[in-house]
Amino acid sequence: MKKLRSYLSVAALALSLGLAGCSTAGTTAGTSAGAGTSSTAAAGATAAVALDTLAQDTHFDANDLTWDAASEVGVALADGASNVSSGSSDAVKVDGDTITISAAGTYRLSGSLANGRIVVAAGDKDTVRIILDGATITSTDGSPFVVQSADEAILYLADGTSSALSDASSYADQGTDAPNATLYSKADLTIAGSGSLTVAGNFNDGIASKDGLVLASGNVTVKAKDDGIVGKDYAVLLDGAYQVTAGDDGFKSDNDQDADRGWVLVNGGSLDVSAADDGVKAYNTLTIAGGTTTVAKSEEGLEAQHIVVSGGTTAVTSNDDGVNASGGSSTSSGGGMGGGMEVGDYSVDVTGGLLTINSTGDGLDSNGNASISGGTVVVNGPTANNNGALDVNGELTVTGGTVAAAGSSGMAVAPSGSSTQSGVQVTLGSSVPAGTVIQLADSSGTVVAAFTTTKATASLVFSSPEIVQGQQYTVYTGGTADGGAGLGHGALDGAKQVGTATAGEYTASQGPGGGGGPRW
Repeated sequence: MKKLRSYLSVAALALSLGLAGCSTAGTTAGTSAGAGTSSTAAAGATAAVALDTLAQDTHFDANDLTWDAASEVGVALADGASNVSSGSSDAVKVDGDTITISAAGTYRLSGSLANGRIVVAAGDKDTVRIILDGATITSTDGSPFVVQSADEAILYLADGTSSALSDASSYADQGTDAPNATLYSKADLTIAGSGSLTVAGNFNDGIASKDGLVLASGNVTVKAKDDGIVGKDYAVLLDGAYQVTAGDDGFKSDNDQDADRGWVLVNGGSLDVSAADDGVKAYNTLTIAGGTTTVAKSEEGLEAQHIVVSGGTTAVTSNDDGVNASGGSSTSSGGGMGGGMEVGDYSVDVTGGLLTINSTGDGLDSNGNASISGGTVVVNGPTANNNGALDVNGELTVTGGTVAAAGSSGMAVAPSGSSTQSGVQVTLGSSVPAGTVIQLADSSGTVVAAFTTTKATASLVFSSPEIVQGQQYTVYTGGTADGGAGLGHGALDGAKQVGTATAGEYTASQGPGGGGGPRW
């Protein structure tokens, strides 16, 4: 197993570098699928982490996705009649409907098993590559695919094919170390290829690696009773399209024992999550450096001790907090209104990309500090006064980028005094309904911000490079704005002037950086 450097190195690179993203390598059997995405200029340049860097921080090696097709061992799956159909290998043992692979190599599986299992029991220095070539494997008493031992297992989805894995609703073996996921690995696991895979987790998790997990490509759909996709030491999405529906957390890493483990990186591809609990979660650091991440349903959208958004396009919908820096190894108390609350070892850092939050609870919440230095952050926050669009226990420092945070006024938090980019805080006398355009115009009448609300809104914090410290801005409601909900380009025809606000003047607040603001 490859030794990892600290998980902080990935986060640090995402914060400081604008490295070009790379697609995974093709193979003699096909080319890996899934195009990385790039954000708009307004959202900031994508800062994906380069593959050579990832190779130092994870088990991933793009060379493992290239092999000699002549070396493949073909295994034809059939109920009661599975056999080695091509090539020759003493490493494949067929025992009824259980196929065990015990050595390094490349194995191509096709056919189906109504109640069977694939078991990888190789040496701890072996890389086992299994190609799913239109394979459907179901188990009625446990997991249909188990990696008991190997250095690394690679599940490669053959080009133009669809495969499926489905487990039992109750496992015969529910011991402490027994498999608890449809696709279960005790070794480092990589999923790649341009084919499709459907995973039904009827008992517990859909995909789970007890070591590291890298999703290099593929079109994968997971529906799980508990967690959707779990990489204990780390969970990385490089490319491909992954759709997850989970009865608990969607995509996560949960190692809480090792300081350099328990981290998540979305570096490219697309991740769509609908979760009953947290959408994307890491025990230590969660980094979104590229690709498209959509959390369509969750209690808390993104959650980790440290959260970094440096690129890509991220949209979060949550029943509670949208982005929540909490948990992890810090023992600090969390939540609350910011001022007077303990500031723990938690952080949210946005340096690029587009982050859109639609939350019932706090929008962007850090039980420590938060910083925005690039990209675009749009918050459609809470309507209740016991939560805020921005909720930061420590300092909310804005030095760049664009921030538009709308929500209730009871816990409104604005940028702190350490911010070098100015902003405007608007607190309306009463909430305006969904669909209302709130506009800011400078002294010449030029609209510098237009925000269309998605729900009842009583306050708006706006910061961008166009806002000039000390300058007075006129606040309007109504008029028109393009682009639908959120930020757009506005026009004042038909708008109503409701007051003025001075950039950089944040009134004393319930939060550390200011709140309240002029009321009209």
